[in-house]
Amino acid sequence: MSNPTNIIQQNCTLSDARDNGIYSLCTLVLKLRNLYKWQKGLEPWDEPEPKVLLDWIDARENEWAQIAENDYLTVPINDWRMDPFEVSTINEVLRADNLRYGAGYGRSLKAIFFLAEILEERPLGGCQVFILGRELARELSSPFAMLLENEIIIRRESLRFFFWDQIQEIRATNRAPFHHVLGLYGLIGAAGLDQQKFREKLDEIVDHEIPSFIHHEIGEFVETGFSRAALHRIVTVFPHSPIELLVRALRDLLTDTNPSGMLGYIIKERRESSLAWYVGFLDGLRKVLFPEMSGVFEKFLETKDWALVEEARLRCRTAIQQRVDVLTEIVQALDTESPEMIKGHIEQKLLAPLGL
Repeated sequence: MSNPTNIIQQNCTLSDARDNGIYSLCTLVLKLRNLYKWQKGLEPWDEPEPKVLLDWIDARENEWAQIAENDYLTVPINDWRMDPFEVSTINEVLRADNLRYGAGYGRSLKAIFFLAEILEERPLGGCQVFILGRELARELSSPFAMLLENEIIIRRESLRFFFWDQIQEIRATNRAPFHHVLGLYGLIGAAGLDQQKFREKLDEIVDHEIPSFIHHEIGEFVETGFSRAALHRIVTVFPHSPIELLVRALRDLLTDTNPSGMLGYIIKERRESSLAWYVGFLDGLRKVLFPEMSGVFEKFLETKDWALVEEARLRCRTAIQQRVDVLTEIVQALDTESPEMIKGHIEQKLLAPLGL
């Protein structure tokens, strides 16, 4: 079999060259820093010398400028050259080498490519779940959980970086849930977070939380209240906009509050640490759309009453479904009205009531 790794990585770099503008400057630097760490085989806590990193970023941006107009390359598989989005066919051949390839589109329709080793594979919730380990090729966004058709992909390396970075950048509004869960793991001392213990416990934390992220994807797979086709249509018309952020937040919350979704799973299994992470990671529009969760979590810490959390899940699901129904009705008018008119309807009926 021809080695496709270099070609896949070139497509990853081309995706970054085309669409790095979807990120704010701060976010782009953080993502480039993690891409550098991955390329150099560093751990999440290993920080490069600032000048070395800046020189590498400068070289990467120069490369982007030279290739941004190029087409994606076909992937060499045996004697064939495959379209890079022919995922199933490519994976049929790669299975013999215990590798998994992925290609699709993420936020703001940025192309996503990756190639990684398979750690574990099992059926669950009507899907085939792949837990991936060492990554051989990746691009900037590197989502750690994905639903591709009826396959759930968990990228463990990306998840390790996610947890490490989130805790290093604790926001004041999320301090209580993070402080609680880190205390559950014995990582909080008199001086605050014990960084050395956190390093030692990082893999344990990641492995314990993987099932919750799997159930976010299962929730998306079974959710019928907001179709993936409708989501794709809206994002295609309004990419990289407040409307896209709203639509994705609505979809995520409808997915999580599905009985089979992340929050439904956390409640059913009484996973206190996972609940704390969930509340801590709730930010942006998802937090605006689920405002009662912080107060419910505070009460939960006092009472350990899971019924409070279940009531919040049901209330949120009802409210989100109502907003989704309004959105769906508006979007159906794309067949007869201009995108600008649809944009005005969404802003008036859905964004303005949220103060946006």
